[in-house]
Amino acid sequence: MIIGVGIDVAEIERFRASLERTPGLAARLFVEGELTRPDGERRGAASLAARFAAKEAVAKALGAPGGLRWTDAEVYVEESGQPRLRVRGTVAARAAELGVRAWHVSLSHDAGVASAVVVAEG
Repeated sequence: MIIGVGIDVAEIERFRASLERTPGLAARLFVEGELTRPDGERRGAASLAARFAAKEAVAKALGAPGGLRWTDAEVYVEESGQPRLRVRGTVAARAAELGVRAWHVSLSHDAGVASAVVVAEG
């Protein structure tokens, strides 16, 4: 059963400018594994914007309650290249309240826009 669906978009250049303008913003939004690739390289703005869009989509799939922490939803990629979602803390608690047992995530970026769709399944 589908419990919730969220979708969000982020303009990549605007997101890049926000990260450059606001020291510490990346650390407030992302866990270390989201900021770097498996090879240790720093992720680019398009990749981070897509992850940010996914976090917004998670909140929407959960009914957009207040009090969710950005770092309590982590987007990671399996070796196959499939994006996945790991939740903890405030996000895990809200998901448990709603009966979420599985997450489905899709990320994309093209033409200056990053997007994400998240499905919460019970």
